[in-house]
Amino acid sequence: MYILDENSKEALHIQLYKALKEDIVSNYKVREKIPSIRKMATLYNISKTTVESAYSQLYAEGFLESFPKSAYRVSDMFHKDFQADKKPISLHTEHKVEYAYDFFPAQLTSDSFPLKLFKRLFNQNINDSLDFGSYHDGAGEIGLRNEITKYLSTSRGVTCSASQIIVCSGFSDAMGLLAKLVRQKYNYFGMEHPGYHVARRVFEEYNYNIEKIAVKTDGISLTDLKKSKAQIVYITPSHQYPTGVIIPVAKRQKILEYINSIDGLIIEDDYDSELSYYNRPIPALQGLDQCDRVVYMGTFAKSLSPTLRVSYMVLPYHLLPLFKQSYDAHFPRVSLAIQKTLEAFLAQGHWERHVRKIRTLNKKKHNLMKKLLQDKLGESMKIIAEGGGLAILIYPSIIFDLEKLKQEAHKAKIKLYFAKDRSGGDFEAIRMGFGGFTLEELPQAIEAFTIVWKKTIIH
Repeated sequence: MYILDENSKEALHIQLYKALKEDIVSNYKVREKIPSIRKMATLYNISKTTVESAYSQLYAEGFLESFPKSAYRVSDMFHKDFQADKKPISLHTEHKVEYAYDFFPAQLTSDSFPLKLFKRLFNQNINDSLDFGSYHDGAGEIGLRNEITKYLSTSRGVTCSASQIIVCSGFSDAMGLLAKLVRQKYNYFGMEHPGYHVARRVFEEYNYNIEKIAVKTDGISLTDLKKSKAQIVYITPSHQYPTGVIIPVAKRQKILEYINSIDGLIIEDDYDSELSYYNRPIPALQGLDQCDRVVYMGTFAKSLSPTLRVSYMVLPYHLLPLFKQSYDAHFPRVSLAIQKTLEAFLAQGHWERHVRKIRTLNKKKHNLMKKLLQDKLGESMKIIAEGGGLAILIYPSIIFDLEKLKQEAHKAKIKLYFAKDRSGGDFEAIRMGFGGFTLEELPQAIEAFTIVWKKTIIH
C-alpha cells in the first residue's frame, strides 16, 4: 500500500508517481502489469485524472509501456540490473608519473603565450555588437579569414582568397573534415613513411586504404608514389615529419604534375613553417600549384598555443561546392569569441611580432640544446635533424642499448620520445624537445639526460 496524504503540499499525482516508481524499481519484473487506472483510483479513493497523470509521467520516463487492451506494464528498458542502489563499478585509474624533465617535442612554455594582450583584445572585441543569438559562418568569420589570407600570401607564398579558407578546431579536425568531403571520389590515401601518425589515423577512421610511401633524402619518393594506388597524398614538404628533410622546388613541381595527371589531390601540411632557425623556409608548395590540386593545412598550435585549437585549411576552388553543400558548412568549428580575438591579434600586427619573438627565443633554446648535447655526449651521438621546429633529433653513433635507455630514463623521471613510436617505418631517433624548457632549465635537463645516456652505452 502507498501512503498518500491529501493534506500534503505535494500534489497527489506526484506522491503516487514517486511511490509507484520506487515500487517498480524494487519489486516489479519486466512486462509485469501494474493496477489499471480505474482499480488504482478505487483503491486509494482518488480521481482517475490523478492516476492518469502519475502513469503518464512514468510512461514518459520509460518506466512503463502502454499496450492496447492490456493496460500498463513495466518497460523492458528497466531491469533489476539498473537498480538505484546498485554499487558503482570501481574503475582502475592509471597512476600519472610526475616527470622531472619532459622532452616533449611539440611544446611551448606557459609564459610564452601573450595572455595579458589576448585578454585585452578579448574584452575589446567581445561586446554587444556581436550577434550571440545566431549560428555564424561555418567556414569561419570573414574578418579572420581575410587576415589569414594576408598572412599566408606575404609569409608563405600561398595564393588564395578568403573564400577558400575554412577555420577548424585543430589539425585532426581539419583532416577529418577533408576526409569526409572527398570520400565519394577517392579511396586510396598515400602518406610519407615514416610520417605523421595523426594523418594516417584520421583517414583510417574514414575507411580509406592507406598507401605508405617511402621518404628519401629529398622527401617523399616520387617513384614509389607513382607505383602506389594513392589518389590523395599527404606530405610535409618544408620540414618533413619526423626526418626533417625538405622537398626541393624542382621535385615539388614533378609531384604536382603527377597528381594533376591522375586527377588526384595533395595535402600540404606546413605544420611548423614559422620556426625555421637557419634559413627562411621554402615557399609553400601550394603557391606553385596551377591546377587547383593542393589543400594547404596550417595551424596556430606550434607558435601561439595548442590549447586554443585553431587551425585552417585552404581548399582548392573545385572542392568549395562540396563544402558548401555539406552539413558542416552550417556550423562554425571554433567559437566566435576565439575567432574575433584572434582576428584582432592578426589585424593589429601582434601575430607577426609574436612569431618573431617566439622564433628568436626558440632559436636560442635550439642552439643551446645543440651545444649542450655536443659537449656532454660528444661522439657518442649524432644529430639526425635540426634547424627547425621545437625538437632536435639525435641517435647513438656507438654500440648502445636503446631499450635500457628507455628504462633508465623512466627510473630517473625523464620523459623521452622516439620517432618510431609515432611515425612507423625503420627510421628511429630520440626527439629532444626544447620548447617546453626555459633557457635556465635546459642545462639541468641535459645534465640529467647525460647521466642516463652514459649508463646505456655498451662498452
